Amino acid sequence: MWYGVAADVVVGIHVAYVAYVVLGQLAIVVAAPFKWRWARNPWFRFSHLTAIAIVAYEEFRGIRCPLTVWEEQLRALAGQGFNDSQTFMGRLMHDLLFYDLPQIFFTTVHVAAFVLIVQALVMYPPRWFRFRPAEGTAAPAVAAASA
Repeated sequence: MWYGVAADVVVGIHVAYVAYVVLGQLAIVVAAPFKWRWARNPWFRFSHLTAIAIVAYEEFRGIRCPLTVWEEQLRALAGQGFNDSQTFMGRLMHDLLFYDLPQIFFTTVHVAAFVLIVQALVMYPPRWFRFRPAEGTAAPAVAAASA
């Protein structure tokens, strides 16, 4: 029983990962015209790029997603088939992720998502980290240019 629950947790993490990539990109596209500052946060933008870059790398190298492999292994230990979650949420999350389509479809979608995210990174770049002087120290003075 615990293996089945663990498999459901893994598929939940997998859904959260996909949601971070998809909804994160949607949020960036919506925020760009309004120049909302949170969408230019470098931690968010580079972690978002890293998330899809990992998926694109796995596609190019022909590596199966570790989360899918772990879910399969846990379901096998639970005596379940890959599509046979015993819980409603497990079935729901699994069905959100896995479709019976040719592999080239998923490869195209993953690589296109990577290209779209890189394009958004270039067109709406993150703000770079700013270092502020420590308390009690003066910031360097900028001399006024005389004409």
